[in-house]
Amino acid sequence: MSGLSDVRLTLYQQELLDIPGARIDLRVPGENRWQQFWRRVRTRKQLLELSDEQLRDIGISREQAKLEAMRPFWRC
Repeated sequence: MSGLSDVRLTLYQQELLDIPGARIDLRVPGENRWQQFWRRVRTRKQLLELSDEQLRDIGISREQAKLEAMRPFWRC
């Protein structure tokens, strides 16, 4: 799965599962915590580098991209 897909899936998770206390493990099978950390850092950085057209293609606004990219690495 590409980094962009990871970010969009996370956003869909928040939109569709607006249940207090709900938690889903989005780790890739066989991925340890360090791999998960670096994947989040990498994909969130890539999100900031997308053009407005690319953001429209994945269905998020520039503001949503900034909010997602600035989230702490320990948050899904």
